[in-house]
Amino acid sequence: METNTFFANLEDSVKQACVIDKEYYEKFDVKRGLRNKDKTGVLAGLTNVGDVVGYQKEGDRVVPVPGRLLYRGIEIENLANGFKGDNRHGFDETIYLLLTGKLPSRDELLIFTEHMAQLRKLPDSFIKNMILSMKGRDVLNMLARSILGLYTLDSRADEITLHNMIEQTLNIIAKFPTIIAYSYQAMSHAYQGKTLSIRYPDPAMSTAENFLYLVKGGNGRYSKLEADLLDLSLVLHAEHGGGNNSTFTMRVTSSSETDIYSSLTAAIGSLKGPLHGGANIKVLEMMEDMKRNLTNWKDEAEVKDYLIKILNKKVNDYSGKIYGIGHAVYTVSDPRAILLRERARDLAIEKGKIDEFELYEMVEKLAPDTFAEFKGNGPDQRSCINVDFYSGFVYSCIGIPKELFTPLFAMARVAGWCTHRIEELTFSAKRIIRPSYKNVYPLQNYIPIMERL
Repeated sequence: METNTFFANLEDSVKQACVIDKEYYEKFDVKRGLRNKDKTGVLAGLTNVGDVVGYQKEGDRVVPVPGRLLYRGIEIENLANGFKGDNRHGFDETIYLLLTGKLPSRDELLIFTEHMAQLRKLPDSFIKNMILSMKGRDVLNMLARSILGLYTLDSRADEITLHNMIEQTLNIIAKFPTIIAYSYQAMSHAYQGKTLSIRYPDPAMSTAENFLYLVKGGNGRYSKLEADLLDLSLVLHAEHGGGNNSTFTMRVTSSSETDIYSSLTAAIGSLKGPLHGGANIKVLEMMEDMKRNLTNWKDEAEVKDYLIKILNKKVNDYSGKIYGIGHAVYTVSDPRAILLRERARDLAIEKGKIDEFELYEMVEKLAPDTFAEFKGNGPDQRSCINVDFYSGFVYSCIGIPKELFTPLFAMARVAGWCTHRIEELTFSAKRIIRPSYKNVYPLQNYIPIMERL
């Protein structure tokens, strides 16, 4: 038998071995994707960290409600608007809130911010050996590899005492932006021919300012509004409950009591998947395609007609998906998208892109109803834009390259990941997470190899 024929047959056999009759899911009441029939999530644990609300139960019905996101019981709108009202960046305070469950005093925040600033710098040998010498084409892959590399610098890497987990958490959160920025610089230098610029973090700058400085440089290469929008994005992405795929991955791996570096690498791998991270890139590409093909960006009828063409798989990437629309939990609204849209208008004005921003607003207005009409969904099957719809536009206005969109997600969410790990290992049921799978493969007899055809 030829090698090509053998592997073609092997592939077909593997494919057939994976087939499971869909009727079994009904017969054994399997919660596919850990989702109930009414599309709500299966309750798999308890948490004090974050809460995501998009619907409520009324008897046997699931009723859509305006979306809410709470960090330790504080509405995300109150948190984000509080920072804006004080005209300051809030990511460090958000980290403190997620970890401790309370807002810091002025003195506590000052000490915490100074401590985090001192942790941002990476050893020169680590930069050279782990990032610059080991080139990679994907920033998230380089981030995961570098996080595993931090294990070798930690003399207590496997210790899971609360004190050590807090020290590890602060060190990792502080170093995430630096690793991501350096990984991008190394990748773009090696594969895109761009200048290699390795700058040291400035302890006087916020996390958002430092990241822009490390990626773009100083001397007026980013505006205050750009830094403000990036800080807001970090705050909005920092936490999203225990059930999202990457956070659940963090909790599953942590429940085995493995080290934080291994758990984080698993969470990063989850986020790297296109069904979890990266949707904002798809939105940006969809909108670029729309801008190229529309004759009048302000014509609602033309925009709606184009959305219908997308759903009919006739334009854009022919997937039939309107990217940035719909969410696993939010139905009426995504509070993160609302907050980001409000500030995105200011950024669009600053960058001379208000026409483009208003096209986004029109798609936001038309897409949910267009999608519902196309699918024939009832009133309880609503959809809304999610945070990815505007985040790509914001990042592009700031001048952040696409290769950094999903790593920015990780840069923010690492705060939630690490907090959930601490909760899992400190006050949870202290059991390894192990759901059950029902085997439905038919019985068969073993036949000695000499008797097989």
